[in-house]
Amino acid sequence: MASAAEGGDAAVMRRRYWRWSKADFFPEPSFQSWRAYGAALLSTAPRLRDRITSRSSEAMEAGTLIAQSENPLRRCLSWVDLAFLGFGSVVGSGVFVLTGQEARFDAGPAIPLAYAAAGFSALLSSFCYAELATEIPSAGGSFSYLRVELGDLAAFLAAGNILLEAVVGAAGLGRSWTSYLAALIGRDPDALRIHVPALADGFNLLDPIAVVVLCSTSALAVSGARLTSTINSLASIVGIAIIAFVLGGGFAHFDAANLAPSFFPFGAAGVFRAAAVVYWSYTGFDMVATMAEETKNPGRDVPLGLISSMSAVTVVYCAMSLALVGMQRYGEIDPNAAYSVAFAAAGMKWARFVVALGALKGMTSGLLVGALGQARYTTQIARTHMIPPYFALVHPKTGTPIYATIAVTLGAACVALFSSLDVLASVSSISTLFIFALVAVALLVRRYYVAGATSPAQLRTFLAFLGMVVVSSIGLSVYYNSGYGRRWPGYVAFGVLWVAGTGGLALCAKQQREPKVYGVPLMPWLPAMSVATNLFLMGSLGSLAYMRFGICTAAMLVYYVLFGVHATYDMAHSEDQGASAADAATDGVEQGKKIVPV
Repeated sequence: MASAAEGGDAAVMRRRYWRWSKADFFPEPSFQSWRAYGAALLSTAPRLRDRITSRSSEAMEAGTLIAQSENPLRRCLSWVDLAFLGFGSVVGSGVFVLTGQEARFDAGPAIPLAYAAAGFSALLSSFCYAELATEIPSAGGSFSYLRVELGDLAAFLAAGNILLEAVVGAAGLGRSWTSYLAALIGRDPDALRIHVPALADGFNLLDPIAVVVLCSTSALAVSGARLTSTINSLASIVGIAIIAFVLGGGFAHFDAANLAPSFFPFGAAGVFRAAAVVYWSYTGFDMVATMAEETKNPGRDVPLGLISSMSAVTVVYCAMSLALVGMQRYGEIDPNAAYSVAFAAAGMKWARFVVALGALKGMTSGLLVGALGQARYTTQIARTHMIPPYFALVHPKTGTPIYATIAVTLGAACVALFSSLDVLASVSSISTLFIFALVAVALLVRRYYVAGATSPAQLRTFLAFLGMVVVSSIGLSVYYNSGYGRRWPGYVAFGVLWVAGTGGLALCAKQQREPKVYGVPLMPWLPAMSVATNLFLMGSLGSLAYMRFGICTAAMLVYYVLFGVHATYDMAHSEDQGASAADAATDGVEQGKKIVPV
C-alpha cells in the first residue's frame, strides 16, 4: 500500500503545467463514457435536489478546494495595494466611459446625482463584501460567499453572471479604449473601427484594437499579482494627477447656465435609469475581494482597501461628472469621448490630448486589475468543477492562473470585436446588481442562520422578516417603474413593509453568529438597504436588458443541468473518500510548496 501511494505521489509530481487532455477537463466519473453520462442524466432530479440543498463551508472554500489548483496563489498584497487596485480598476471604467452617454441621453445635468445614487449603493455592497471577505478569504469572492450561505444553485447563477460581467465589462473597456485613442489622434471615435453594413446596428463596427489591448493587459496580469499591483500603483499616481487637472480645468470653465433651463430634463426616472447603467463603473471594487487569498492579512487589509477606495471613487465620480455638465450643455456632449470634446469646445483643444491620455491610462488600469480579479473568480469556480477544473490550475513559477486568464480574455476579445458600448453596459449592470443583491442576502443569512444551531422557530422568524425585506424592495422597484409611479400611497406601503421587515430582523430575530474580525455596522439595516438599492436600480433598467439577462440565465441553467450539476455532484461525493489526500495537498499548497513543477 505504501509503495502504491508513493507511486501515485510520484505520478502527481511528474505532471506538467502545460498539458491538455480529456482527464484535465472532465475528470469526473459521470463523463468517463457516454454510458456513464447517460446514467448521470437519468439521475438529474435527485442530483439537482442534492446540489440545491447542499452548502459549502469556510474551510472548504478557503482551504480544501485550494488543492485543485495544484500550486498556491502567493500572499504578497497589503491594504495599500488593495486600495490602489480598487481605485485603478474603477476610475477610468466609469467616469471616462459612461458619463457622456448617460448625461446626454438619460440624466442631463443631474448626472452627478446618478453617480451619487449608484455610489451609495456600491458603498453599501462594499461593506457587505468586506465582512464576507474577512470571514471567507477565498479567491472566489461572491461566488464562494453564496456557496457557503445560499447553496450551489444560487452560487452557480452568480458564477454565470460573474463570468458574463467579466467578459462584458472587459469588452466594454476595450471598446472605449479605441474611442479615446481615436480622440487622442484627432479622429472620430469610430474612425479606427471597421464598418460592416451586413451586420445589425450595435454589432456592425468591428474593433480589432480592443482585442489587442485586452490580450496585452492580460499577458501582463499573468506575470504575477505583485508586479501587476506595483505597475497599477504607479499608474494610479499618474491618474490622480490627470484627474486633478480635469477637475481644475473643468471648474475653471464651469458655466452654471449649462445646467439650465432644467437640471432634470429627463425627470427623476432618467436619473435612476442613468444610475443603474453607471453602476457598471463601480464594479471594479468586487475584484478587491477576490484578492483576499493573496493578501497578507485579509482580516484587516480587505475592509480597509475596499471601503477607502470606494469612498474616494464616489467623490471623484460626482466631482468629475459635475465638471463635465458645467463645461458643456448636456445636449452637446459627445457620448463616446465626452471630456476630450468638452475641453476642445471650451477652447482648450490641447487639453483633450491630456484627457484622452488620462482616460486611456484609467481604462488600461481597469483592464489590468480586471484581468487579475476575473481570473481569480474563474479559478475558484473551476475548483468546484462547475466549469472544467483545468481552469483552476495555477502556474508554479508565476503563481497566477494562466488558463483562467486566457479563457476570460478570449471571451472578452470576441465580444469586444463586435458589440457596441451601450449594448454591453446594460447587460453588465443588471448582472452586477443581481449579484450584489444576492451577496447582501447571503450576509443576512450568515448572521441569522447557522445549520444545527438555529431552532425551527428562529428560522421561521428570520425567513418571514427577510421575505418582507425582499418583497418590499422588489415591490418598490416595480411600483416606481409602473404607471402608478407618481402616486405616493404605494411608496408609503412598501416603505412601511421594508421598515417592518428590517426592524423585525433587528428586534425579533436572534443573530446566530458574530463576525470574527470585521463586522458590517448597523446590522441588519445596512445589508437590508443594500438589497433595496440594488433591486431598485435593477428595476430602472429597460426591458431589453432584462430580455438579454433572461436569455443568458436560461442558457446558464441549461448548462448547469447538462454539465454543472453532475460535475459538482461527483466532486462533492468524492470528498469523503479522498478527504485525507485533499487535506495533505492543501497543507502543501498553504505552505507554498510546489506540488506540480513545470
